Amino acid sequence: MRALLLYPQFPKTFWSYEKILELVNRKVVLPPLGLVTVAAILPQTWEFKLVDRNIRAVTEEEWQWADIVIMSAMIVQKDDLLAQIQIAKQHNTLVAVGGPYPTSQPEMVPTADFMILDEGEITLPMFVEAIERGDTSGVFRAANGEKPDVTSTPVPRYDLLELDAYDMMSVQFSRGCPFQCEFCDIIVLYGRKPRTKEPAQILAELQCLYDLGWRRGIFMVDDNFIGNKRNVKLLLNALKDWQAEHQYPFRFDTEASIDLAQDAELMDLMVECNFAAVFIGIETPDEASLALTKKFQNTRGSLSDSIAAITKVGLRPMAGFIIGFDGEKTGAGKRIVQFVEQSGIPTTTFAMLQALPNTALWHRLEREGRLSSQNANLNQTALMNFVPTRPLAEIANEYVEAFNEIYEPEKFLDRTYRCFRQMGAPRHMPPAQFPELIILRALLLVIWRQGIVRSTRWKFWHHLVGILVHNPKVFDHYLSVCAQNEHFMEYRDIVRQEIGDQLAELPDEPIVVAEVVEKVAA
Repeated sequence: MRALLLYPQFPKTFWSYEKILELVNRKVVLPPLGLVTVAAILPQTWEFKLVDRNIRAVTEEEWQWADIVIMSAMIVQKDDLLAQIQIAKQHNTLVAVGGPYPTSQPEMVPTADFMILDEGEITLPMFVEAIERGDTSGVFRAANGEKPDVTSTPVPRYDLLELDAYDMMSVQFSRGCPFQCEFCDIIVLYGRKPRTKEPAQILAELQCLYDLGWRRGIFMVDDNFIGNKRNVKLLLNALKDWQAEHQYPFRFDTEASIDLAQDAELMDLMVECNFAAVFIGIETPDEASLALTKKFQNTRGSLSDSIAAITKVGLRPMAGFIIGFDGEKTGAGKRIVQFVEQSGIPTTTFAMLQALPNTALWHRLEREGRLSSQNANLNQTALMNFVPTRPLAEIANEYVEAFNEIYEPEKFLDRTYRCFRQMGAPRHMPPAQFPELIILRALLLVIWRQGIVRSTRWKFWHHLVGILVHNPKVFDHYLSVCAQNEHFMEYRDIVRQEIGDQLAELPDEPIVVAEVVEKVAA
């Protein structure tokens, strides 16, 4: 069987980082981990080719070569997923789809021949049996919400990737999250009992990447890396030794819940393993909104103190924020800006709330008759897909102004400087070596643009010298975050333009806000 693994295009988003990737001659931040895992689970007697459409288009030769095209997609990739299915059909090629988007909304992908839904360790063997029977269509789902034991998941086929095109590599330790946030689809897709791989599995994946010559960053893509704290500590103790034996070839980033700040042992282990940054879903500093959306883990202590503790130990905090929760008071955008500035978080994702399919929020809004569109979208330039409890235009304007203020170039540099002045130094560094020419070129471009051409030049040099004097071991990390200014300067204008265009097309509010508030109260 000749299987063409195809990853659809992403639209331009907060995470695209095109301007930064151009500096280092790379195309995409992260690879399609799902597809290379699928390739490892499928029979190894099959032949595989992988095309990431974010890197290049599929060639006519590849379309002709394939017996079947297998695609995986998230919600934000839905447009290109449907377009590529149509092209495959024009070539009379069978199409199989899976991943978060088809799993959550299979009815939105009616033209695929095979639907491989839920988690592949369970449903891919069903698909293979159907292929071996000669079937040309089928839907494969896990029975009764069954979740696989990921200790049997093989090492992904990283060898299929065009490694030079990616800025970081993806590794997954766990699936699932123990919390119950109303808006989150992770607990719908993967459950509330975190399932983890064995430490030996992760070390085998890292060894595979090491043997392929990978020496750049690795993103632990778990939606909550510390969901099972006992098991993650077992992993980190093994990883600490592996990193030391291999002279620290990898620097890690990941995602975690805010309760990381209450576990000093866990934070120390992460820093010992050369973790550099952690993304935390803060969502809002408004405790009433956090309680309403059942994000109780964020209400058990001071969010500011938690961010400070994480920074002090040596982990750069990234954060996610959402505007548009039910019952939210006017000025939510300004309160988010104030929190970001006070906490000194350099980079934050920020979006208007979306009701994702089959989440608790989705079902509640459906009961209340408030879903205004069945199409959720995770892009930062999308309006809400339900009727909120205050005027949509008010929320959207607050969002645009807050996003614009957070990424005002001088404020971004000031915040980044404050963060890195307070940050604990890395405990371990790889052996010194002369940097690649492309990295030197990127460094010089950042210095030229931000230190000479732009109006930020005096602040740029003041802060750069300050880091060299007060915290020199974080210098390369600091400069890489400063480079992100290249992306945000452009992206904040995209947010303003695209949200403004959508607002201009809106009719008057379809439901009087007072009526919505009455429904919610009822």
